[in-house]
Order: sequence, then C-alpha cells, then structure tokens
Amino acid sequence: MILKLRPAGDHGVRLRQLASVGMLALLAGCTALGGSGPSRQAVSQSSSRVVGNANIKVIDVTDAVARRVLDAGRFSLFSETLGDSPAIGSVIGHGDVVEVTIWEAPPAALFGGQASFGASDTSAILAASAGSTQRTALPEMMVDSEGRIRVPFAGSIPAAGRSPRQIEADITRRLSGKAHDPQVIVRLVRNANANVTVVGDVSSSSRVTLTPRGERLLDVLATAGGVNQATNKTTIQITRGSRVVSLPLDKIIRDPAQNIRMREDDVVTALYQPYSFTALGATAANAEIVFESTGLTLAQALGRTGGLKDERADVRGVFIFRLEDPRSLDPAAAATARVTPDGRVPVIYRVNLKDPAAFFIAQSFPIRDKDVLYVSNAPLTDFQRFVGIVSSLAFTAIGLGQAVP
Repeated sequence: MILKLRPAGDHGVRLRQLASVGMLALLAGCTALGGSGPSRQAVSQSSSRVVGNANIKVIDVTDAVARRVLDAGRFSLFSETLGDSPAIGSVIGHGDVVEVTIWEAPPAALFGGQASFGASDTSAILAASAGSTQRTALPEMMVDSEGRIRVPFAGSIPAAGRSPRQIEADITRRLSGKAHDPQVIVRLVRNANANVTVVGDVSSSSRVTLTPRGERLLDVLATAGGVNQATNKTTIQITRGSRVVSLPLDKIIRDPAQNIRMREDDVVTALYQPYSFTALGATAANAEIVFESTGLTLAQALGRTGGLKDERADVRGVFIFRLEDPRSLDPAAAATARVTPDGRVPVIYRVNLKDPAAFFIAQSFPIRDKDVLYVSNAPLTDFQRFVGIVSSLAFTAIGLGQAVP
C-alpha cells in the first residue's frame, strides 16, 4: 500500500483561505447585526432632542404622575358641564302653537254667549243652562315672529320665553274687570323649534322633535334607531351652542345622571372611535392594538401585547411615547415646557417594572389614543446575538476544515 502525502504548504494555504472566508462572513454578520430600537440609555438621554420646536421630556412614572395624568384626561360629565334642562312645554318659543281656554263664572258677561263645547261635554252644556261656569276654547294660535299671541279682550300677550303659567297669569290679569272671575289655561299644542339633530354612526340620522314628556339623550338615540357599533366603542358628542362635550356611550348607560334631558337645537353625534396604541420592541407582539373608548391602563396594554419577551426585554426600559396635554404635567414643568405647533408636549414616560410597586401604578396609568408603547432590549441582548453569530461561524469553519481533504 502506497500513501500519497499532500505538501504541507498546500494545506496551510487552504486553511488561510478558509480563515479569510470566515472573517468575511464574520464581518458580514457584524454589519447585519441590528436592533429593534434604541436602548434604555439612549431613550433616557433623549431629553436634548427636539420635536416640533419642543424639547422632549423624559418623566419617570410614579403614583403622583399617574394620578395627575388620569385626572387631566378624565371625561367631562354631561351632568356637570351641560346640566339638566326643563321639559319642552315649560317654556314657549317662537313658532309654537298654543291653545288658550278661558272659564268665566256665571253670570258670564264676556264669553258666556260664545261658549264652545266638545262632543263629550253634555254635562257641561246642561250645567251652563242652569247658570254654571262657561268655558270658551279659543282657536289655536301660533306665537308670531315678535314672540306674541293675541287674545280677544286681552290684547297682545308676550309668549316667547315664558312658561304657560306666566302667560295664564298675564291673560287673567288683563281680563279682570271685563270677564266675570276669569280662569285661564294655556297649553302647548305643537312646538316648531324644539328639535334635536342626531347624526353620526346611527341607524338613521334625523331631527327628533321634543315633547312635553322631556326626552332624554338615550330617548333621542333610540328614536334615531340606535348606534351601529358596540356601546364600548362609541362616543357620544353633544353640541349645545358653543359648547362641545363628549362621553363614552357605555358610561352614559351605566350612569343615569349622564342621560340628561335634551334642549332644543342640541346636536347629538355618535362617533365610532376605535382607539389604538402601537406596541414595539421587546414585546411578544409588535402591532397596532385597538382598545375601547372607555379607556385602557398600562397593565392592560402590556397584557394585550402578550407581555414582555423574557429573553430580550429590559424590564427597566418600558416607555410610553406621547404628545401630551400640558395640563397633565407638573405645574412647574408645564410652565417651562415648549409646545409643538398644536399645543402638545413630546413626553416619554419611563416605567421600571423591576420595582414591584410599578405594577400597582400600571393598573391606573392610562394609555391614550396613538400612544407608542416601546420596550427596549436588555443590555446583553446584542452581545448574546453577536456571540451566537460568532459561534455559528466558528462551527461552520470547523466543519469546512474537517471536510477539506
């Protein structure tokens, strides 16, 4: 048997070539090594950066900060900002149609010969023949452009902006001395202006006429066919004059005090608002996540992302990026803060989940629409990835070396 030996020099050349290939692969791996976002240290040092001419503020989330943010974002209640309105019919308006009925005690000197009775008033007719009280129902009258009605023998009576009881007293006073012990009743027959406009995400946008019953918010929504979306994803906005107030429909249903009585010319808008936040970084799911208009806490938001990735996440590097309302900031910080053109302050809220108390705070800290929830990688994560690439290349080189004859 004859053994054929390769020159040692050829084998060394092959090894050097293999080493060169390995180094090139290693360099390629190093240049491809990336990250899912900035590190905790980089985010924490971003207060020197500028967004929309406003400096970024990095704020540690404490119990006091969470309470201040929660209070600043609390919904204005309808019962507090708009209040309850009197039922329609308690105040007469322009264009309303009213009915005036006058009773005159016997002997009826003014209206006795012109008494008007309905088909069911047989007993009243018999009583009138015996000298009892006479009732006169005047034809229906519309409140004119000047806000007045005209009653025979009483003249022009101011009606717009007054209650039926006030009009009754005025007519009675003017008929005194002309009619014998007159008694007057004024009743609203039809209202011309007491309407509420219902628009938005409802089954049928419409104008709902208010009645003396005193329709409330949920009544006019039901008249419009109800909302098209789930109640926990619908916000109701009421426009009354120059005031605009919004409240989640779910809260209105749960709190009867917010089911306020409607006023003429109110505009009710049902808004389908699928609020959302974006989860990025070392979370189980990187996605835009929709949540209800009733609100979401940081703890719930972390739960909906599937939590943090154990092998990657830096528990001290949980951040919420938000263009914040200055009212949510500490007064001292808000006084010196520069705002963006739309009046917001770019804020990064920093949460340290290594502190057990942070989990209680996370149960109250609110997530807002368009927030970005970012979890940075742990400091050694990139190094571990680098080591993994080196190890992979090393084993590949060894395998190739053993395969070379």
